[in-house]
Amino acid sequence: MKKIVVITGGTSGIGLETLNHFVKNGWKVYELSRREKGVNEDAVHIPTDVTNENQVKAAVNQIMQDEGQIDVLINNAGYGISGAIEFTSIEKAKQQFDVNFFGMVCVNLSVLPVMRKQNSGKIINISSVAAPIAIPFQAYYSASKAAIKSYSMALANEVKPFGVQITSILPGDIKTCFTSAREKIISGDDIYNGRIGRSVAVMEHDEQNGMSAAVAGRFIYKIAAKKKIKPVYTIGLKYKLFVLLAKILPEKAVNALVGMIYAK
Repeated sequence: MKKIVVITGGTSGIGLETLNHFVKNGWKVYELSRREKGVNEDAVHIPTDVTNENQVKAAVNQIMQDEGQIDVLINNAGYGISGAIEFTSIEKAKQQFDVNFFGMVCVNLSVLPVMRKQNSGKIINISSVAAPIAIPFQAYYSASKAAIKSYSMALANEVKPFGVQITSILPGDIKTCFTSAREKIISGDDIYNGRIGRSVAVMEHDEQNGMSAAVAGRFIYKIAAKKKIKPVYTIGLKYKLFVLLAKILPEKAVNALVGMIYAK
């Protein structure tokens, strides 16, 4: 029997490359995103807004009717906003969390009962290096990804007795269309002496010179194919070092270094 994987946000970037690796390795792939049509014809695309509980439930019900099982869920759907905290509306901040965090929660709430009953399954939640290393002028993105990491750690212990494994994966700078899709809030840049624009420009430069989405997709596939998985993974040796330094250096020093790069 083929193994079944469900991927959210699998029509571009890391999600699409991850999907391609699963297809290439013979998995049956279901992809959930808001687009009307999928990109890889070898995957089953179900138009789904992950923030819409009814749509998510309907998609999972369809998968269960067709397959009777879900072996792996990859929560990849998300986007980024940038801007000064002072000039970012509560509405925009909530939208960031609705998609990145609560969208993941919504999908998990439909899939967890399935995995618990079958006494097996893996859930992979895509966080970010911006979770342990908060980026100025991308505070709400960093906070949403930090929430994913904390949530995943807690959930891993809750469902361990049911044979369900949970992990969060922390990518660093990846060259994808995520950069061009970022919602930029430039209000207040004059008051902040151009620091908002400079910060985002540095981030975009780093992203466009980062690792390919194919490398990230292969990494995620390899984690999913493991028999046992750890609670957290970071993609890339450089970013593993950054995360390690964030753990062992004083927080004041870490924040000062980040400020030198992204808040000048």
